[in-house]
Amino acid sequence: MTTQQIQAPFPGVFYRKSAPDDPVYVEEGQVVQVGDVIGLIEVMKQFVELKSEVSGTLASFSAENEAVLEAGDVIATLEVRE
Repeated sequence: MTTQQIQAPFPGVFYRKSAPDDPVYVEEGQVVQVGDVIGLIEVMKQFVELKSEVSGTLASFSAENEAVLEAGDVIATLEVRE
């Protein structure tokens, strides 16, 4: 099993859920498929979905909800089966 990091594609604010009262998109330990939304990045009042590019298990989040990120910052780590 290998790991793959999900990185911020550009600077912005990371959100794990779409609204304060909504559940998070993905919990740690949850299996995700290619294209599953794991969070949002807000840039200049525009919200962009952050999607998984591989299938695997979300091992951990490195970024907290509402964290300010720079491009390339690690958001989460996936465990991927080869």
